[in-house]
Amino acid sequence: MNRAIDVRDTTGLAAALEAVLFTLNRPVTILELQDILQSPLPDVEAAAAALAEGLAGRGLFLQRHQDQLQLVTDPAQADVVRRVLRPEYPSRLSPAAYETLAIIAYRQPLTRARIEEIRGVNCEAVLESLEEKGLIEETGRLEAPGSPRLFGTTMKFLQILGLSSLEELPPAPQSGSTSS
Repeated sequence: MNRAIDVRDTTGLAAALEAVLFTLNRPVTILELQDILQSPLPDVEAAAAALAEGLAGRGLFLQRHQDQLQLVTDPAQADVVRRVLRPEYPSRLSPAAYETLAIIAYRQPLTRARIEEIRGVNCEAVLESLEEKGLIEETGRLEAPGSPRLFGTTMKFLQILGLSSLEELPPAPQSGSTSS
């Protein structure tokens, strides 16, 4: 029995979106989804919201990072999934890496020079390590002499923290000055 999904309504479009994200099993941009689903951007956004709502309380959830969406397992199910997959545990991050990652998460996008200004130390090795682990990536170039790289967090960063988007980060602690 071949049933076509009606992508003209939000429910049908949400079902199509879920199928596409499940099949691709990777982060997909909103514009790419608009092209795949052949639907206007506001409809794709509405379908994403409907899908996220429909997945609430289930084993999966819709994760969003900037203009990318991905269907992922609910962090509440991590123990069960871990038992099934028995994944290799990633190496622990150093305190310097955690600090650098937090700076990037809350202030992205920003350059290495700005990160070093905030931390007061050279961050080249830490940034390379975070990039290798897939937690940060180049998000663009600053329009300034030398075109320095801009860094931002990745979808993997959200997955490890069990967040559906950066908006779920806890509020940044308020302090009168930055450490040097």
